[in-house]
Amino acid sequence: MDKRLISDSEWLSDKKLQALLAALSTEGDEARVVGGAVRNTLLGQSVTDIDIATTTEPDETVRRARGAGFRTAPTGIEHGTVTVIAEGRAYEVTTLRADVETDGRHANVTFGRDWRSDAERRDFTINALYARADGEIVDLVGGLPDLESQTLRFIGDANTRIAEDYLRILRFFRFFAWYGRGRPDAAGLKACARHRDGLERLSAERVWAELKKLLSAPDPSRALLWMRQTGVLTKVLPESEKWGIDTIAPLIETEQTLGWKPEPLLRLAAIIPPDGPRISELGKRLRLSNAEKKALSGWASAPVAPADLSESGFRKLAYRAEGEGFLWRLKLALVSARARASQDDMALTEAAGYTRLMKLAEAWQKPAFPINGTDLANLGLEKGKSVGDTLARLEEDWVNSDFSLKRDALLERAASIISSAG
Repeated sequence: MDKRLISDSEWLSDKKLQALLAALSTEGDEARVVGGAVRNTLLGQSVTDIDIATTTEPDETVRRARGAGFRTAPTGIEHGTVTVIAEGRAYEVTTLRADVETDGRHANVTFGRDWRSDAERRDFTINALYARADGEIVDLVGGLPDLESQTLRFIGDANTRIAEDYLRILRFFRFFAWYGRGRPDAAGLKACARHRDGLERLSAERVWAELKKLLSAPDPSRALLWMRQTGVLTKVLPESEKWGIDTIAPLIETEQTLGWKPEPLLRLAAIIPPDGPRISELGKRLRLSNAEKKALSGWASAPVAPADLSESGFRKLAYRAEGEGFLWRLKLALVSARARASQDDMALTEAAGYTRLMKLAEAWQKPAFPINGTDLANLGLEKGKSVGDTLARLEEDWVNSDFSLKRDALLERAASIISSAG
C-alpha cells in the first residue's frame, strides 16, 4: 500500500477529477479524495463513487467548481455537501466538519480546516483514508494497518461513534461482511450490543438499505453470526429469532460451488420462516418495495416439492407458483440436502433430485392458457361469476392433462359445460 499504487489508478488520473481537485486546492485550501474510493483502490477492488473532502466552505466550493466549468447541486449543503457534476459523473464534495450536537440520527456540524478533526468524526478507520491529487495516502487514524489486517475498527471510542448515529451498528456488521476477517473488534461488538435499542430510532428505509448491502456481500455468514450473538439481528429481523441462520453458510457454499449469483432477497428468505402473514408484516415494517414484497410472498406461498417429483408433477407446481418463489424453494431445498449429504446417503439422493428439478426450473417457460372470457361469451355464456368459475374448471382440466388439451378441445368442453348448465 503506497503512493505509487493509488497514483496509478485510472479514476484518479481522470482529467475532470484532477481539474476539480486543482480548482479547490488554491489560495491555501486543499481537496482530497476520501473514503471508499481510496479504500477499494488499496484493496484492488472496483471504485464506483468518488467522495471529496475540502477545506473550502460550501459557497466557495460552488463558486470554484462553476468557475472551472462544472455544474453543481446543493444536495446536502446544510451539512457541507455539494454535488459537482462532470460529464455525467457526480462527485460528492464535503467541507471538513466537526460534530457539534448529535441525536443518534442527525448531526449539527461546524465547518473547519483541521484534517485530523474531520478524520476523527468518521465511522471506521478504513473509511477515513485520504488521497491527495498526486496519489499520496494520508492516514490520520491508523486505517492502513487495519486495512492490511482486515480489521474493522471504530475511530476512537466505539460507544461515542455509535451514539452519533445508531446506523453505525449495522454499518459495522456490513463493512465486516465485506472487508473484515476473523473475529470482529471486541470493543465494537460490545458497543453494538450495548446500544442496539437505538436501532429503533432509525427509519425503516435506512435499516433495510444497510441490511440489503450486508446480504449482498460475497459471504455475510460470519457477520450474521455476530449480529445474532449481539442481539442486533433479532432487533432488526425478529422473524429470524426462532428460525435461525444455519442455512446461510451452506447457501453461500452452494452459491460458490454452483456459480449462483448472490441474491440478497434469497439470503433473507433463508433466515426467516416462509410464513405469509409474518412476511407481510416484515415488508410493511422495513418498507420493502412492491417487487421485493411480491418476491418474498411468492416464495412463502410456493409449494414444497419432493426431490423425486416427476416432470409432469413439476410442471403442475411450477405453473401455479408466483414469480421466482418456486425456484427459491428448490434452491433452498437443494442447499439443505447438500448440507446433510456428507453424513446422510439419503440426503445425497435428495440433492441429486433437486439438482434435476433445478434444471427443469431454469428451462421452464410458463404456457399460456389458450382460451379466455371472450371465447366463453362467444359460446353464449353470460357475463358474471359463471365465467370465472367455468374458466377455472377448464384451466384445471388443462393443467391435469399436462397442458396437452388444445384450444379446440377446451372449447368443446366449454360448450358442453355451458349447455348442461343451461
